Amino acid sequence: MISSTLGQALGPYLDPTAIGIVGGGTVLAVLLRTELGDLGRAVAALPVLLRGRFRADPLLDQIAALGRIAARHGVMTLDRSVIADADVSAAIAAIVDGTTPEAIQLLSRHARQARIERHLAAADVWASAAEVAPAMGMVGTLIGLVKMFISMSDPAAIGGAMAVALLATLYGALIASLIAMPIAARLRRQARAEAFERSRLEAPLMAMAMRELPRHRDQPQLRERSVA
Repeated sequence: MISSTLGQALGPYLDPTAIGIVGGGTVLAVLLRTELGDLGRAVAALPVLLRGRFRADPLLDQIAALGRIAARHGVMTLDRSVIADADVSAAIAAIVDGTTPEAIQLLSRHARQARIERHLAAADVWASAAEVAPAMGMVGTLIGLVKMFISMSDPAAIGGAMAVALLATLYGALIASLIAMPIAARLRRQARAEAFERSRLEAPLMAMAMRELPRHRDQPQLRERSVA
């Protein structure tokens, strides 16, 4: 009952031709102006919108736990640690190899900046869709108007052509304002929040590197073994 009523209410606003022009045109335009890697990241980023805000506290706790393990059993034992986060894993591996705190800082900042750039590239894809969709709506409107003028001698065909013209503009506005731009804005907001949270990881990683560096200098065989 409810579904049939909803279908009757939405029926006049659904037109396959207008949907094909606006939706297909928007997808094609985005494909032409976007690298495949960024396009894949834009689609893969959609599940991120369902998650809560990124928090660095679990990673900070893990870094603290790894520091205690290194202090008790030696830094080489961290090689066997399971670290899910790629940035922290790379930093810990560098610490095991005896990297200086300054190098750890540069590594962390580079990894954080690279992650931000990937997030922003995904957001730019959706922002591009929001930019293109209204233009595709205008294209659909022009196509509908041309079809309407051609069919002036057939009153029955004028209504369908006018529907394409009006609905194409509607679809373009809805895609841009209610889908693409909100997704882009949320991805950018989450990227900024994650960048801030990840900046909190830099100090404890540098502190661990500073604490472990004298041990590497006193025991050069550890470094040779890690390189081997």
